[in-house]
Formats: sequence, structure tokens, C-alpha cells
Amino acid sequence: MLTLLEFVVRRALKAEGATLAGLYAGNTKRETARPTAERLLEAFQDITVTIIQRPEQTMGHVTSLNSVQQRILELLGFSADLYTALGAISPEPP
Repeated sequence: MLTLLEFVVRRALKAEGATLAGLYAGNTKRETARPTAERLLEAFQDITVTIIQRPEQTMGHVTSLNSVQQRILELLGFSADLYTALGAISPEPP
């Protein structure tokens, strides 16, 4: 899975002739065209998903994605809506 993650992101960056910044702690301006899966996943370490189940309702909340996280999802071909839907209020349990 890690290899596939790297492959998809690197292929998308190459197709765009682009690089990705914001993956290196302490040097957020450093860019790379070959991010590792570990760095890509680390970019999501600060997100929080909270789900509260009550008898009549399930409520959820997710922290907002930053621009680097949104860009990674975009490079993977995913919509940010996929993530924000996790926090949608739903009458049914997730």
C-alpha cells in the first residue's frame, strides 16, 4: 500500500511537472517531486475525527484539512468531500 501511495502521488506530480511543499517539519518551503509514503501520511497526523452517538442521533466532527492535506488528496484523485463527509451529522450510525 505504501508503494502504491508513493507511485500515484509521484506520477501525478510528474504529469503536472509540479512539486509538493509542506512535508518537511521545520522547513515547510522545501519541495519534492518524490515524496515518500511516510511523509505523505505524516501530513495527516494532526487530524481528528470525533463521533458522538446518542440514542436519537449520531454527530460527527472532523478538523479542517490544511492546503497540503487537500493537495495530497487531489494528487491521489480523491475529493476533499470524501473526508468532510466523515463529520456530517447523520441519523444513522457511521
